[in-house]
Amino acid sequence: MQTSTPSPAKPRARRAVRVRAADAARADSAVFRGRWLPWLFLLPTLLVLALFLYYPAAQTLQLSVFRSNIVLGTEQFVGLENFAELLSSPVYHQVLLQTLVYCTLVVVLGLGIALGLAWLASRPIRGGRFYRLMLIYPYALSPAIAGTLWLFLFNPEIGLVNQVLQSVAGLKPRWLDDPILAFGLVTLAAVWKGLGYNVVFYLAAIQNLPREVMEAAEIDGATPVQSFWRITWPLLSPMTFFLLATNVVYALFDSFGLVDILTKGGPVYGQAGITTFLVYQLYLDGFTNFKTGLAATQAVLMLLLVGAVTALQFRLGGRKVHYGA
Repeated sequence: MQTSTPSPAKPRARRAVRVRAADAARADSAVFRGRWLPWLFLLPTLLVLALFLYYPAAQTLQLSVFRSNIVLGTEQFVGLENFAELLSSPVYHQVLLQTLVYCTLVVVLGLGIALGLAWLASRPIRGGRFYRLMLIYPYALSPAIAGTLWLFLFNPEIGLVNQVLQSVAGLKPRWLDDPILAFGLVTLAAVWKGLGYNVVFYLAAIQNLPREVMEAAEIDGATPVQSFWRITWPLLSPMTFFLLATNVVYALFDSFGLVDILTKGGPVYGQAGITTFLVYQLYLDGFTNFKTGLAATQAVLMLLLVGAVTALQFRLGGRKVHYGA
């Protein structure tokens, strides 16, 4: 009768696991030998954040419940009166509506055009690297420089666009005097300015799509349109979700430079300037009218608006994001 002897393989495997765990513990203790050492390394970053982010945010929140004038040096506690004044103001209602329309157009047009250009730039063509570089170039410009370029291009007297329109169709529009034209001009300038950022991310996502899935769809007889909507678009949904969030923030906060250079918030349409958006209205109240308490209140409301839009986006859009091939 043969008796089976226990195999030494399992004890050796257990010893190897214990040795690796001990080595990992020693490695962790070697990285941070003291309890306070990680906090010491984080201290410079925490100091910068506290000085330039958290402290100004706390001061803004405190200032929003005061009615103050930085020129006269007066300050009076009013509680929530600033919020009530803003939320009942026809001017603020118009500015809020204009901002929402502007943000929607910038996000939808910006992502749609960027996706189309990135798809074309991903094709194997001669001079593709130079073509991609030219697509990314607008993002390297500051908003002030981009606004100056558009201001010269659409100048009604000496602008290149009006010269071409006059020679071809006999038209010479006053781009910055007409409310609809001015609003469209600022919107297109913002779309053009953020195009490079969107193209970079979409191009990287397209170039990393699984080729075997695309080839399988082509073999199965899928048309290019079917391949895009059934395969490419779902695979790009994580990148689209990310760009949607960043473009909303860009449209809300980075419009100041373009508006200030191109239109100064005008021309006047209704109760306010047609291109006066939330961030520019905040600037006008805080640094032109010197109503710092009201400007701080607008900053708090903008923060709440961004938080609400982001939460809604994650709740509705996150369900349709596909993270697998």
